[in-house]
Amino acid sequence: MKFHWFAEATYGDLPKDVSSVSVDIPRDVLDPYTVGQHYKMFTRLMQQADALGWDGLAVNEHHQTAFAMTPSPNLLAATLADTTQNAAILIIGDSLALYNPPIRVAEEMAYIDCVSEGRVIAGFVFGTPPDTAFAYGIPPAEIRDRFHEARQLITRAWTEPEPFAFNGKYNKLRYVNAVPRPIQGRPPIWVPGTGSVETWDLVLQEDYCYGYLSFLGLDNARPIVKGFWDRVDELGAEANPNRMAFTQLICVADSDAEAEAKYAEAVNYFFTMQKGQPHFGTPPGYTSIATQREQLRRAKGVSPEVRAKLARGELSFWDYDDLGFIIAGTPEKVRQRVRDLAVELRVGQLITCMHIGNLPEEVAAENNHLFGTQVAPHLRDVWSEYEDRWTPQVSQQRVAAHAPRADLSPTSA
Repeated sequence: MKFHWFAEATYGDLPKDVSSVSVDIPRDVLDPYTVGQHYKMFTRLMQQADALGWDGLAVNEHHQTAFAMTPSPNLLAATLADTTQNAAILIIGDSLALYNPPIRVAEEMAYIDCVSEGRVIAGFVFGTPPDTAFAYGIPPAEIRDRFHEARQLITRAWTEPEPFAFNGKYNKLRYVNAVPRPIQGRPPIWVPGTGSVETWDLVLQEDYCYGYLSFLGLDNARPIVKGFWDRVDELGAEANPNRMAFTQLICVADSDAEAEAKYAEAVNYFFTMQKGQPHFGTPPGYTSIATQREQLRRAKGVSPEVRAKLARGELSFWDYDDLGFIIAGTPEKVRQRVRDLAVELRVGQLITCMHIGNLPEEVAAENNHLFGTQVAPHLRDVWSEYEDRWTPQVSQQRVAAHAPRADLSPTSA
């Protein structure tokens, strides 16, 4: 299986009484100098992850929030393209409906692919309601159509041999002749989602990778992931585990007691400080009727009572672990839990969250080291019999040549 290091670029110094961290976040709670230091920290941690054998370095796009301060993931990706050697540059992704014109996405991702020598994964996202409808003012009912039109324009710009005219509903361009073009031609494409039926159909019809981006662990994921694999069967698609990615918060330490001591505050910060106004959640028109029906039919994972305790900070560190929100403990314990999750959910691409909330850099770096040397190497056999056409070939080759190997001696078992 593959492992991707996710930079959820969270501001780690928020006051506990802040009223909101998304859309209408008070302007005086974020210090620009401190923000810059956070960006540098995430860059260093991802450079370390590259050296430790992660298969991808993942960056995302959000707006007007303290919990993912990457308004253009392409900026951070460009830095990584020139300062790392092996891992894929996983841009997961650009919110296509927000770009005018979206040809800029084609140009910038191609630039990053050229600099990285063919290591880009092109993540295309619909964007969350706070980002799209409220921060950028896009009518919710238009987002999906804008996304698809932009996706078609970008992929044509990468693959058409000659200049062409594009006459869409939202984009009209007389001359499309993108410079530069990606080394890969059309890079592998990932589309993350949270359970929309239309997104499932898109990724299966176009042979994209589906990323289920949830931070609520195994219990919450079971019914959604089951729905995806049921849809794979219905459409007669290949049930290749590498066509699905899943996010998981990871806390590795030399003992359980040390894991609690080092990570408890950061985990609590992560789950309690993501404050936002309820009306920024799901505006009318954002979710289709078909997906609403599926959500009503689908079995529920995490109960409303547990979600309320989560938001209020009423769960202990080991409650988070028991519920699957985090996977914590010794390398041996973590590797078994990750293996069980990957096999049960049939996930070939694990997006690991190694920095959480306000975790100090030195603890995140130790987390990287323990996972990269004592966990990941023991899990490379999971789904190894399946082709992975959703990770660039050059990054697969480089990681295979440089990643740490598992010590399979009796004393390491």
